[in-house]
Amino acid sequence: MKIEVAKSKSKWFTASGIGLGIGLVAMVISLLTLGSPLRLGLDFTGGTLLQLKFVKAIPDIAKVRAEVGEAGYPNSVVQQIGSDTIAVRTRPLSQPERSKLQDALKADLGNFQLERIESVGPTLGQELLFNGLLSLALALAAILVYLAFRFQLDYAICAAVAMFHNVIATMGVFAILGLLLGIEVDTLFVVAILTIVGFSVQDTVVVFDRVRENLKFLSRKKPFPDIVNDSVNQTWVRSVNNNIAALLVLLPLSIFGGESIRYFALALIIGFVVGTYSSIFIAAALLVWWRERQTVGATGAGAAKAER
Repeated sequence: MKIEVAKSKSKWFTASGIGLGIGLVAMVISLLTLGSPLRLGLDFTGGTLLQLKFVKAIPDIAKVRAEVGEAGYPNSVVQQIGSDTIAVRTRPLSQPERSKLQDALKADLGNFQLERIESVGPTLGQELLFNGLLSLALALAAILVYLAFRFQLDYAICAAVAMFHNVIATMGVFAILGLLLGIEVDTLFVVAILTIVGFSVQDTVVVFDRVRENLKFLSRKKPFPDIVNDSVNQTWVRSVNNNIAALLVLLPLSIFGGESIRYFALALIIGFVVGTYSSIFIAAALLVWWRERQTVGATGAGAAKAER
């Protein structure tokens, strides 16, 4: 199967623009309603999380919220997870406070098992958030420096745009999941984003390396868009096969793993799929668009000079 990148570049740009636009809208809504572009987990916000698995029928979620409020924690977040589990997030609680809350809920709601409990202080949560953002910023800066030295300016810029495209797409999906399903991001999500950055850059570098090699031998025989098309068609099978190999490992984790691992694997799946798409259709198409603009600009400048 032969892929047409150059001739269909407007189609790929439109598809990506629509997808990224939906994700950005979700992040803005999340920012306005939750105070952050993504629904932050306990690692970043601080507090105590109690995950309660009910033995019998799960009580009405509104009733659980009311009982938690009457127990002295009116600003807590109560969410249903699956068919038999409820998560209660409160301010940081001491051991006696946790025991008191559990006893109050058992008395009013019936018996349940304490499936999970986590507690993070607010200072530590802010520190983890800062460190996560700092590590992400440093990694992105290092990648940009690497691309600038590895390729010409236009190659580096197109690869960087594709990289940010993948990050924003993954964050957009999790913003939507946070709004619709209450899915939160934690420190593992930052690790997933860093992994996605490395994977997407590696994929794009493979395509651009092939473009650069083909230019040495074909620049006088074929126009640049055709060389890019040939390069993409010589490398896309490798990219897809690598992605399939990764998905074979990640899919079982996303289905059978624990909650944190499940969403970590889901983030990687989204990022890897989008990364493979962007290295084939976005980065290469951007490079063609950039060179075409340079050619038009050079032609226009030459014509203007001739008129003088």
